[in-house]
Amino acid sequence: MNQIELDSYDWRLLRALQENARLTNVALSEQVSLSPSQCSRRLQRLEQSNLIEAYFTQLNANKLGFQVTAFVSITLEKGNKLANEQFKQAIVDMPKVLECYEISGDANYWMRVISEDLPSLSIFLNETLTALECVKDLTSTLVLNRVKNAPAIPLPNPN
Repeated sequence: MNQIELDSYDWRLLRALQENARLTNVALSEQVSLSPSQCSRRLQRLEQSNLIEAYFTQLNANKLGFQVTAFVSITLEKGNKLANEQFKQAIVDMPKVLECYEISGDANYWMRVISEDLPSLSIFLNETLTALECVKDLTSTLVLNRVKNAPAIPLPNPN
């Protein structure tokens, strides 16, 4: 892995962008006390090093009609590498699966799923996920209330 060395300006840039990724280059440069050209060069370096992976807008799922969130753990049949790869590809192609992690422990995968309502979630779990032939077991837990959502990574305070 190619490690990039960060100075206080880089940390300020990262912090400012986590707080508001819509800042113009001029506004960003003013906020971090750099010229717009220096700011642009540093930003390009941070993007090329993959420290900045993406810029996106976080939408309100509830207001868009997705009233149910569930955490789903999946256990696959053991010993079939091809089925494991097919499972991963199938999950990538499922829009209701917002996150999926390969994990240690009793289950093989953990995912966060959204759905319009409970009947839609039931159909997704029982007809889509369990239809994958490599799925041995599935357990779901419904979210009652989101207590915290912190999309920002805790960064050190620059000097």
